[in-house]
Amino acid sequence: MTNQPRWTPEQLLQTSGYYWQTCTLHAAVKLDLFSIIGDGCLSGNEIARRAESCEDATCRLLDALTAMELLEKNEEGYVNTPESAAFLVRDAPDYLGHMIMHHHHLVDAWRRLDQSVQKGEPGLDSALFEDESAREAFLMGMFTNARLMATEVAGQLDLSKRKRLLDLGGGPGTYAVFFCRQYPDLTATVLDLPESRPFAEQIINDYGMQNRIRFEAGDYLKDPLPTPFDAVWISHILHAEGPENCRQILNKSYDFLEKGGLVFVHDFILDENRTHPLFPALFSLNMLVATSRGRAYTEGEISGMLAETGFYDIERHPYQGSTGSGIITGAK
Repeated sequence: MTNQPRWTPEQLLQTSGYYWQTCTLHAAVKLDLFSIIGDGCLSGNEIARRAESCEDATCRLLDALTAMELLEKNEEGYVNTPESAAFLVRDAPDYLGHMIMHHHHLVDAWRRLDQSVQKGEPGLDSALFEDESAREAFLMGMFTNARLMATEVAGQLDLSKRKRLLDLGGGPGTYAVFFCRQYPDLTATVLDLPESRPFAEQIINDYGMQNRIRFEAGDYLKDPLPTPFDAVWISHILHAEGPENCRQILNKSYDFLEKGGLVFVHDFILDENRTHPLFPALFSLNMLVATSRGRAYTEGEISGMLAETGFYDIERHPYQGSTGSGIITGAK
């Protein structure tokens, strides 16, 4: 322990104003400036012309991006850094723009966080995800996030004795794809709302898994689950729901799971006093502004709901994601 304060005035002000950099990145991705530059070197005037934006304002934005070390500037113009080329150019394999745009769509709700805290109500416009671009940003952002973790997760979970997996609320089906790649004898069904179908089927086809993975449209709260299956994967679903709906989801999973089957709950997991890790604590606020009852849960809460449902051999898997995600397993 030292007497040095954890938070200095400079650190507080830096944190308070960090959204300037956030908005700078969001604007650049929304205008697709990194893709416009591509692997070339373009003048500010040419970038503004292609972006159909004001030249002076565009150059200010480009200069700020250069100060953030997302671009490089020389006498001829602006060039992508290796990192920007890898993650912010639209046709790059590791493009992160969809998730960045999803974050952008949440900004207005986060701006009203104080109102959500006062009223206990979300600040996100419920009609937002009826917009095609917002829905694409969310689903493809989920694909990007999951793909970054899926290889490691698939390598750590033992599904060698499983034949039929249900990816519940699986969106674009990322985990189903990577699990089936890891285990050649495994087949999978991705259950999600009809709006997810084109994204899921595109990804399933891109990975050549159309003979082993199928998409089934349905609402996991209202519709019966497909059967039979001997494993169910519930990834980043419970945090969008209140405790009552979480129990309903787990009960339905239990009822449609074969005897001896396994459930895997993957989510952002808080410690028992709810103050660590940092990302799940902040994510719980994200669920406050974005959903009616969603929240981050503790390991004890998730394990307790699994036990109430009837699962046994409930345990925390050793996997630990970089953003505080973890896996809790149970058997029927």
